[in-house]
Amino acid sequence: MKQCRTFGLVYDDPAIVEPEEFRFDICGEVSQEVPENPQGVFNGVIPGGRCAVARHLGSHDRIGDSVYPLYRDWFPKSGEELRDFPLFFHYQNLMPEVAEHELVTDIYLPLK
Repeated sequence: MKQCRTFGLVYDDPAIVEPEEFRFDICGEVSQEVPENPQGVFNGVIPGGRCAVARHLGSHDRIGDSVYPLYRDWFPKSGEELRDFPLFFHYQNLMPEVAEHELVTDIYLPLK
C-alpha cells in the first residue's frame, strides 16, 4: 500500500472559535513549485523537529477525542514547551480507499 502524504495544519480550536474564523490548511507533497493561482494554493514546509505524537483511529469527525487529551492531560504533566508551529495531522489513509472506521491519523504536537 502506498503511503499517504496528506497533512492538515490546525491553527484554531473549532470548539472555541466561530466557524468563519476557523483556520485549517490541507497539505500535500509536491515535486515542484506551485505557480501563483486564483485559489491561493502555495508552497510551504512543515519543519522538522521534536513532536509529541498520538494516533487517532476512526472517523475524522471524532479526532478531538484524541487531540484534547494530548493538550489537556499529557502536555501539562510533560514538562515540555510548545514550538511556534501549529498542531498537525498526518493522514495515513483516506476515504474512499478505506472505510471510515479504518482511518488512521497521526497527530503531531510540535515541541521545543
